[in-house]
Amino acid sequence: MEEDRSESDWGGLAPDILMNIISRLTVQELWTGPMFVRKSWLTVCRDSYLWSIFDLEPWFESYPQSAHLWSPDFERKVDLMLRSVVDWSDGGLTEIRVRHCSDYALSYATDRCPNLQVLAIRSSPNVTDASMTKIAFRCRSLKEIDISYCHEISHDTLVMIGRNCPNLRILKRNLMDWSDSSRRSGFVPTEYVDACPQDGDTEADAIGKHMIYLERLEIQFSRLSVKGLASICEGCPKLEYLDLSGCVHLSSRDIANNVSRIKRLKEVKKPDVYVPRSGDVAQTERYGHWRLYDERFDIQAMSSSLV
Repeated sequence: MEEDRSESDWGGLAPDILMNIISRLTVQELWTGPMFVRKSWLTVCRDSYLWSIFDLEPWFESYPQSAHLWSPDFERKVDLMLRSVVDWSDGGLTEIRVRHCSDYALSYATDRCPNLQVLAIRSSPNVTDASMTKIAFRCRSLKEIDISYCHEISHDTLVMIGRNCPNLRILKRNLMDWSDSSRRSGFVPTEYVDACPQDGDTEADAIGKHMIYLERLEIQFSRLSVKGLASICEGCPKLEYLDLSGCVHLSSRDIANNVSRIKRLKEVKKPDVYVPRSGDVAQTERYGHWRLYDERFDIQAMSSSLV
């Protein structure tokens, strides 16, 4: 009897109190818990107040590598989640942090959420310049973008984003460690790894010419040369943080000579190996306090209960 009364009391909570409780939950807790309690709770869970931010990154970071994450089935699940959140946000979504989505879901979000300020879609093999161009034209308030490990996105996207999003301050365009296949063996499709962008200098030129207000830039394992680095250092005078980890075609002298132009620069992460573009012999270089950045890629199959 006492148990029934307790359940009834929870079911009769005032909407504002229930909203206060539910708003403290993580996305995963929300998606796997209160949505399934009763219809009234589901209604509250879909309130636009809860969905100005959609961040799945903590979930991805907490799981180990898995080939399933790169499967079409998993991509469809992520797309479904993103489309649902876009609908629930009623156009008020300002931050998206997911992985393994596609042009399909991203275009859907772009058409309905013009006030987007943060877009992080790393490891999304089926996001292309097509949807990113739409974002450049429709989401001009973008402040941060992460397109790391998105091999179907080219320098054309960097040009369009730079031209149309003047508030952009953070760009993450990290690539996979192409020198060590063992780190991704068994879970990242080989054909996708082979499609890794090679035009580091072209991308660097686009950044230097069109993203002049950048404050933070990550381009790990880019194949840019000293020419590309010079373009960035000349065109982005407001940079405070620059991550060049894994950029093996840059020597310590190349980096020192060019970053000295950036007066606001507080931190630069450098590669510990130099590979001359004209040769094939790696040379190890030491940088005192710096140590090689270890990009974690800890992910596994998302539970079907999330969708």
